[in-house]
Amino acid sequence: MNRIVLGAFGALVFAGIGLFWLQGRAEVEKAAPPPTVPEAAPTGLPSADIAGLKGPAPPEASELNQEQRRFFRYDRNRDLAITREEMLSTRTGAFRDLDVDGNNLLTFEEWAVTTVKRFESADADGNRSLTQKEFAATAPKPTSTPRCSC
Repeated sequence: MNRIVLGAFGALVFAGIGLFWLQGRAEVEKAAPPPTVPEAAPTGLPSADIAGLKGPAPPEASELNQEQRRFFRYDRNRDLAITREEMLSTRTGAFRDLDVDGNNLLTFEEWAVTTVKRFESADADGNRSLTQKEFAATAPKPTSTPRCSC
């Protein structure tokens, strides 16, 4: 019997809370300003007098030699040093050349071992980053093109 009385009392309490909440919400909505109708959008293109205006100067391009361009392809954060991670991140195009076992499948380990060995051989001072001089030593040797004997 106590449960029935307690349940009925709880239902009345929740109904009263709901009633007060709805009345309070109605009062808030009454005090809100009426909705405004948006103005019509302009139909023509905007115009301005630009006779005396001057924009910023375009940036100047610096002339980099071939080795500097190659260096900056690897040096992503432009701190003038190539870290091991920067060197590894750009070597994905050479996977086919690094297939050690010749199965036409290159595992990450095959690629990483070769690249890390190359990086460590180029890092003369052993500080785990390449300076521009150390990086220049990793440049591929130029191949001579055979002349046509037509």
